[in-house]
Amino acid sequence: MKAWIPHEAGLDRLGPVPDGVVVEVYDGGDFPSDPGGVEFLVPPAAPKATLPGMSYSTPPVLQDMPNLQVVQLLSAGVENWVPHVPEGVLLCNNRGAHTEVTAEWVMAAALASVRRLDVFARNQSEGRWEVSWGTTLSGKTAVVLGAGSIGAAVARRFEASGMRVSMVARSARPGVGTLADLPGLLPEADVVVVMVPLTPETEGLVDAAFLARMRDGALLVNAARGKIVDTAALTAEVASGRLRCALDVTEPEPLPPGHELWGLEGAIVTPHVGGAVHGFIERVYPRVGDQIRRFAAGEPLLNVVTDGY
Repeated sequence: MKAWIPHEAGLDRLGPVPDGVVVEVYDGGDFPSDPGGVEFLVPPAAPKATLPGMSYSTPPVLQDMPNLQVVQLLSAGVENWVPHVPEGVLLCNNRGAHTEVTAEWVMAAALASVRRLDVFARNQSEGRWEVSWGTTLSGKTAVVLGAGSIGAAVARRFEASGMRVSMVARSARPGVGTLADLPGLLPEADVVVVMVPLTPETEGLVDAAFLARMRDGALLVNAARGKIVDTAALTAEVASGRLRCALDVTEPEPLPPGHELWGLEGAIVTPHVGGAVHGFIERVYPRVGDQIRRFAAGEPLLNVVTDGY
C-alpha cells in the first residue's frame, strides 16, 4: 500500500506505520514516485481553500491515480473536494483536529465585539483615549447553528460564561433543535454563531430575512464558510448600526480591499485564521496515521463524508 502526505514534518507525527505501507511526501510539485500506485492520498491542495499552514491552489491530478481508494483531508471543511473525488473513492475529513482552536476564536471574537475591543483598537491606532461602554456575555442568550464538535465546544465555552445556549442542526436530538426552530429562536438571541458546513441546504441560509429576525444589537459570528451568509445583506445591517458581526470567513474570500465591511464600526474581520495557531502539524497528523492504520488493516475509516457532510 502506498500513501502520500503533503508535509515532511508529518512523517514523524503519524505514529507506527504498518509493514507493507509506504508513506511518501507529495507537496504538489513533482511526483515522488508513480502516482498509479497511490491508494491513500492526503492532498496538498484544494481549489479555493485557504487553510493555515498550507499553500492551496490546484488539486492533485486524480486521474493519474487509478488505484486511489481514500482521500483524507487535513481540514474539517470538505466542500472544495466533494465535486472532485471520483466515484468509489472515500472522502474523509479531519473532524476534531481543529475543534478547540476554532471554538477559541469564536469565543475571543464574541468577547472582543461585545466589549468593543475593536473600537478601542481603532482608537489606539490614532492615539485617542475615549471611553465606550460595551456589554457582557454573562446572562445573555446564544444560538449556535451547527451541533458538531466545534459547535458543541462553542456552546461549552458560552455556558461557562453564564450564557443560555440553544443549538440547532440538520436533525433534532436531545438538546438540539432544527433549522425549523430558528424563527422562534433568533428574536431572543444576543449572539448567533454560524458553524454549519457549507452545503446546498446551507448556502445563503443567513439571508436578509434571517438577519431581519435577529434582535436589535445582536451579534452574528461566522467561523464556518462565507457563502452561508449574504454579505450584502449583512453589510447593510451592520452599516445601519442595528447588528454587529465578527467574521473569520467572507464571500468573496479574501474580502477585497476597499470593501465596506473593512471600515464599519461593529464589524470584526479576520482572514480565515480560526485554526491558524502553532501546532497544526501536531494536531492533524496523528489522526492521519490512525486512518492509514485502519485502512491497512481493512477496518472502517472515521469521519467518512456522505452527502457532502
